[in-house]
Amino acid sequence: MLRLRARAKINWTLDVLGKRPDGYHELDMLLQSVTLQDTLTMEPAAKLSLEMRGWPRVRVDERNLVLRAARALGEAAGTALGARITLEKRIPVGAGMGGGSADAAAALVGLNKLWGLHLAESELERIGLSVGADVPFCVRGGLQRAGGVGEVLRPLEAPRAFFLVAVQPCRGLSTKDMFATLHADALDPAHRPDNGAAMAALQTGNVRALAQAMGNVMEPVASALRPEIGECAARIAATGALRAQMTGSGSAVFGVYATARDARIALGALRTAYRAAWVMSTAKQGVTIEP
Repeated sequence: MLRLRARAKINWTLDVLGKRPDGYHELDMLLQSVTLQDTLTMEPAAKLSLEMRGWPRVRVDERNLVLRAARALGEAAGTALGARITLEKRIPVGAGMGGGSADAAAALVGLNKLWGLHLAESELERIGLSVGADVPFCVRGGLQRAGGVGEVLRPLEAPRAFFLVAVQPCRGLSTKDMFATLHADALDPAHRPDNGAAMAALQTGNVRALAQAMGNVMEPVASALRPEIGECAARIAATGALRAQMTGSGSAVFGVYATARDARIALGALRTAYRAAWVMSTAKQGVTIEP
């Protein structure tokens, strides 16, 4: 039996450069794995099956990203092998933290090993892209500068961990609907990140410079649909966060703190107002297989 950790992600930055001929948006982002994680266990079986545990509840049908990833892997490898998969959820749904994508990535990594396929990571990323735009990042994990729709990845090294609190203040948002209402020529300059400065700050471990350079152009769009997002960012900032920002297309908001102690104190304060709140730190891997 294999046991895997599937880690969530946050966006230090999210910028939209324009709309592509294929209708998708060209992105420039800094993505990082964090220690909030789901757990998958898998063992050989005659058929493919998935059992859900934990919270939040996720529907188990053919739209589930774990099953979609497993079937895509089997098709690419030309195999009809099965597996009994159990997924214990902790990462929030519809939060912009890549929970479903992380689970899909873990399914690809785990089944590649369980089925003895020996596919390269690059091939798993290619298969993952057919499941979701965030899956290639979640396969690779760590700290990456991401372009294209999120699949063009450039690995970066960060010398230190950063300490965070994430809150989901309201129900999730549809990424597809968010991008459908987005107009790149009308983005709020105040929310545009400085990707170069943020990348340099991450690589030198300068958390205060990082806080100054962060930005997410999707945040005003999301806040217009869900005012709770802006209210949550203000509450997080009031706890001493160096910066409070929405991740991905929302609806989770995270704060970055100078120390782990500051983050723990902030979590206690925020939990008086929000049930869905987590303390975490950055991680160097997206998926790990336990020994």
